[in-house]
Amino acid sequence: MKAKSIKGKSTAEIKSAFDASMSDGFQPTLAIVFISIKQDRKAVCDLLHQQNIDIIGATSCGEFINGYQDEGSAVILLLDISRNSYTILFEEIADGTVNDAATRLAQAAMSKFRKPGFILQSTGFSADGEYFDGENLIRCIENSIGPDMTVSGGMAGDDGTLTGTYIFTNDIETDRGIAALVLDQEKVTIHAMAISGWKPLGISKTITKSNANVVYTIDDQPAAEMYLRFLGKESIKAQDDLALMESIGFEYPFLLDRPVGEPVLRTPMSIDLDENALVCDLEMPQGATLRFSMPPDFDIVEKIIEAATRLKDTSEDADAVLIYSCAGRIQVLGPLVTAENDGLAHVWKAPMAGFFTYGEYGRTINGRPEFHSGTCSWIALKEK
Repeated sequence: MKAKSIKGKSTAEIKSAFDASMSDGFQPTLAIVFISIKQDRKAVCDLLHQQNIDIIGATSCGEFINGYQDEGSAVILLLDISRNSYTILFEEIADGTVNDAATRLAQAAMSKFRKPGFILQSTGFSADGEYFDGENLIRCIENSIGPDMTVSGGMAGDDGTLTGTYIFTNDIETDRGIAALVLDQEKVTIHAMAISGWKPLGISKTITKSNANVVYTIDDQPAAEMYLRFLGKESIKAQDDLALMESIGFEYPFLLDRPVGEPVLRTPMSIDLDENALVCDLEMPQGATLRFSMPPDFDIVEKIIEAATRLKDTSEDADAVLIYSCAGRIQVLGPLVTAENDGLAHVWKAPMAGFFTYGEYGRTINGRPEFHSGTCSWIALKEK
């Protein structure tokens, strides 16, 4: 497999970069497109489709390739991979359920390949404001494929506007659905990892009362008061504390324990003042245990690069790398997020493309496939 990554701030720039990539005889069969809602994604798809290139894509909250990161642009990873090594599956949910769509997708993958590997791209927020059930998606596919399945990916973004996110292929798109690039692992070697880099602080605590993503009590104490005390606040004052949550919730997430593998991040997003409760980004099951997290520092990026390096030391260089990084990491890590993405590409010595997401899919170290918040999920590909 040969790969090249290109970028552009307009359709004309993308066309110019695409033409330049093919000047040496490079003939890609597959394009993975990450594109701002500000760009004309139909025009970009038409450009690629005219060259008989298969497309899978998602709208984004910022885009990057090797040595480049921006917002409002488009990046494309072009691959000359054999068409026998992959298939693209698309499920528009419409009036159906995530469960049904995920089950159909998993069954289609198993009918195509004996050992499928998944690069998942789902919508994030629909045009009418519904947040996609990523946890249900990953559990349904895992139930069909098994806990050892290989998976990476992310939720589409919309430049932080929450006006509607989209996934698409050559000739169809949706604001509520799933697309998957399914790879034949008998023909493509895949290494993937989802890791946040955050470190736990203190002892485990138990969620003693919750409903979906709302946490009412932790260790039988009001959740909001406990979290604010952790942040050095003594009392809840509506405007001050709501603003506080919006500004630093991503910096001090919870680490939710799992039966096996690394904990997963869950981010406090706001306070329910009437209930003295925390509203988190994803489900917080009653009875689960969690720990607070230490403030972010340089070690976050170092931990991710070191984990990738340990895996790389037992393998070959990759042909291509894809990265799905939480949009919140931009706020928390600042310029370090660029070093993180470029560092992963450098470890695998491969062309890279990625985008900032509204949620990430991937397997934790020694753990099961998960739906994540605040995490970097990456996947390295090598055609056999």
